[in-house]
Formats: sequence, C-alpha cells, structure tokens
Amino acid sequence: MINYSTLSSNLKRGIFNFCSKLSKGCHRPVQKFIFDIIYGMLASKCCFLTEIARKLNEDIALDKTVERLSRNLMNFDDAQKLSENYFKAVNKHFDDSTVLLIDDSDIAKACSKKLEGLCRVRDGSTGEIVDGYWYAGVSALKAKHKQPIPVYSRIYSSEEKGYVSNNTETLKSLEFLSSRFPKTNIRALDRGYDAGYIFDYFIPRDESFIIRMI
Repeated sequence: MINYSTLSSNLKRGIFNFCSKLSKGCHRPVQKFIFDIIYGMLASKCCFLTEIARKLNEDIALDKTVERLSRNLMNFDDAQKLSENYFKAVNKHFDDSTVLLIDDSDIAKACSKKLEGLCRVRDGSTGEIVDGYWYAGVSALKAKHKQPIPVYSRIYSSEEKGYVSNNTETLKSLEFLSSRFPKTNIRALDRGYDAGYIFDYFIPRDESFIIRMI
C-alpha cells in the first residue's frame, strides 16, 4: 500500500532542496518566493498566479497571496544568480562526450494585448507573423541520458531596451558555452545557422561544431 502522505512529503522536500540550491546567495524572502513559484507551478500544472496561490494554501485571502507573488515578480532581479547556481547544480552531469544543442525559437502570444515588450515574431507552428517573444536556448545531451538538460535559456523582445539583433542574442548563447564548456564538446545547430557570423565565431576559437545544411 502506498503511503501518499509520505510520498507527498518527500516530493515537497526534494523541491525545497532543489530551490535551496537554485537560490543560494539570495535573501530569505527571495528564496521563499522561488520555492513558492516552483512548487505552485508543479502542484497546479499551471503558470497562472491565481492557480499557484491556491496550491500554496496560505492562511490569508487568496488575492493577498496573488498580490505578494506579483510584487515579488515585478521586483525580482536575481536572474543571473539563479542561472549560475543552476549551472553549478547540473554541471556534474557533463563530460567530454556531451553534445550541446543550440536552437532559437519563438513564444507566440497571438491573443495577448497587455504583456509588456510584445514584438512581432514568426510562429514556428503556423508560419504566421504574430505578437510574442523570441527565445534563445541551449540543451546538453549525454550518450547515456535519454533527456537533454537545459543549460541556457533567454526570452527576449526586439522591442526591449538594448536589443541589437537576433544574431547578437545567438552569439550570447555561444559565448555562454565558450566560457563553461571545453571547445571539444560538439556544438550542434539546425538549419538556419549556416550564416557567416556563426562560422566566424567557431573557427577562430577552434570549437567543434556541426551545422545541418539541408
């Protein structure tokens, strides 16, 4: 017979331990906020603050929990610290055989009108030009693991301050890899990356790479 109370407690403890590693060096309120958000999303299987707040089951009015989460989201500025902590936590899984999968994408928000920084993107699913955001991501894959491990993730908009170009954002992800992985780890890129600026980046650094041409 399964003891669901024990199982639930162990799962929650595992999430707490992961969040503690992720938020190491942050202030205590920020650490609590990170746990609340991650636990709430996993428990509710949703990213809506109201659903997250319901799963937290706090002894205060629901709208007060939503207000607290919203305020913490607006004031959050520890993304770089979380990114570094996350990489330290997963870095032990990588070795010389790790393949780095580089792929930019989009997040279509065709029905959104109020989200900040919306820009025009090409929806990869439909081919239509809609409102949304661009996405730059890298995952690491090992021969003995079925699932890749995300190592770099950035959502950006062509409307945000400081934006230069999508190519510049792609180069940021390549620079991230150069600073953290040996040049012998193969960088694998799909069609669309057979541009001169990609070759100009890899070749002088003598980094191993594969680009799908057709």
